[in-house]
Amino acid sequence: MMLDLRVLNYFLTVAREESITHAAEALHLSQPTLSRQLRDMEDMLGKELMIRGPRRITLTEDGLFLKKRAEEILSLASNTEQELRSDDTELNGTIRIGSAESDSVRFLMHAAHDIQARYPHLHFHITSGDGQQMMELLDKSLIDIAVVYGHVDTEKYEVLPCPTVDHWGLLLRRDNPLSQKEKITPQDLWHEKLIVSNQVLQGDSHADKLQTWIKKPFADLSIIATYNLAYNASLMVSEGLGSCIMLEKIIRVQDDDDTLCFRLLDPPIFDKLLIAWKRFQLFSKGTQQFIQLLKQEKASLDAMTPPRP
Repeated sequence: MMLDLRVLNYFLTVAREESITHAAEALHLSQPTLSRQLRDMEDMLGKELMIRGPRRITLTEDGLFLKKRAEEILSLASNTEQELRSDDTELNGTIRIGSAESDSVRFLMHAAHDIQARYPHLHFHITSGDGQQMMELLDKSLIDIAVVYGHVDTEKYEVLPCPTVDHWGLLLRRDNPLSQKEKITPQDLWHEKLIVSNQVLQGDSHADKLQTWIKKPFADLSIIATYNLAYNASLMVSEGLGSCIMLEKIIRVQDDDDTLCFRLLDPPIFDKLLIAWKRFQLFSKGTQQFIQLLKQEKASLDAMTPPRP
């Protein structure tokens, strides 16, 4: 006997509402019917999924695992249905993109605007995260396209480099003496309170570049905080916790900003985003056309770029 998508939806609703009563109301079912469906699923799996307390329902460890998998299964089912309803003349459905934070993502958004203008029933969903998270989602087919930094296995994935590069710099308060400098050198940061990406400390693709540039082990620096979302990091800088090493243009700082400023690193460090998707993947027509548009626009931009001497 296989899991029923309908019952998985019942289970997720109960997990969200933490109540059989409220879930039954949301699903327009009677409480006995909903309770019986969930009991039957637990009996079929041979696992207790819920702890039924007097005031609220909590999930067991097995229940938490099923919740995560059920969300993935129902998402795939919904996307598959949307994709099958597409036709060549009126594309619909959702193109799912998982991306690192970067101003270079603007390249994809420009293409998204172009194709959505032609096919208004085509939608986009963006998930933000680090490269490892995005590649895991790509492998599970929970996203169609991953936009990441670092190495990508070209035997397993198709790869299209973004046409722009991202430079590293320092986000700092204007009352910091380093704000008087045009660029930041490694020695400037040896005694500075620093906020860095959590992924850097975990040894992601940026780590070696920054470690080489700064000329000191990270353990010898005064790293007082880490982040995975740049906006939250900017709040830490604004409140005076420290200065943040991050990519340029993720946080927009105006010239007349009284609190924050951004200075590039010197010598410069830069990275380039890679757009990746699984080889031999059967995509929806909308996703196919979007990838083709990305390739065309990348080729057009490359043709306009003069060759290096």
